[in-house]
Amino acid sequence: MSTALAYESGAVLARHLQRIRHAPGVVILTQSMPINMLLFFGYVFGSALAMPGGEYRAYLVPGLLAATAAGGLMTGMFQASQDAQRGVMDRFLTLPMHRLAVPLGQTLADLLTTVVGLVPLLLVGLAVGWRIEDGGAGALGAVGLLLAFRFATTWVGTYVGLLVRNEEIAGQLGAATFVLPLLSSAYIPTEGLSGWLRTVAEWNPITALAGAVRELCGNAAPAADAAWPAAHPVAGSLLWSAVLLAVFVPLAVRRYARGDA
Repeated sequence: MSTALAYESGAVLARHLQRIRHAPGVVILTQSMPINMLLFFGYVFGSALAMPGGEYRAYLVPGLLAATAAGGLMTGMFQASQDAQRGVMDRFLTLPMHRLAVPLGQTLADLLTTVVGLVPLLLVGLAVGWRIEDGGAGALGAVGLLLAFRFATTWVGTYVGLLVRNEEIAGQLGAATFVLPLLSSAYIPTEGLSGWLRTVAEWNPITALAGAVRELCGNAAPAADAAWPAAHPVAGSLLWSAVLLAVFVPLAVRRYARGDA
């Protein structure tokens, strides 16, 4: 990264952090929702599932971490569409800035707030019975995968937000993204699903990420008879993140450079 690009993207990052400081509602909502879901699913539904309640909470925490990483799709969409609709992106385009700087600064700001937001979820997870069984190295690897996937999904959301350029539409699409973790192993094992539904769930990138966190933290081994990304979750997570970045970074930058065309 060139010095100019680093400076420009850093300035955009600082702007987004300032905006979050003055209007923290969206961030607080998105960061607190996984904790609320952990307490609700873990204690209300945990005892009703095949796994004992305590074991289910240990299974659920990595899934919620993966769902939080996938939340970059929603936040990227909302922030990009808001700036596009209010003309902020068009004003940036009039400045002598690298075209990558604005979307990069936005995605880096989201990544930084995600790092902070993961801490309370991890602490609550430990409080309800989740444990890191394989030591710190695996846990650090799991956090790295979570942040890489969050970074990738934020670029996807940024592209979609620049495409729709409307806060209301982005909000509706963002609400629809809550279905994605439901069609994965974030909350329940995919082995209990049948036919095409199991296939869809096992090829869902969130399934690979949730499985990778469980494997690296020593919580559960991947199913050997699952689809390739679910059976090899660490490699599958890395591949999904790389593919999303390779596709959506150039798409988002190109869309931003076009403005409202």
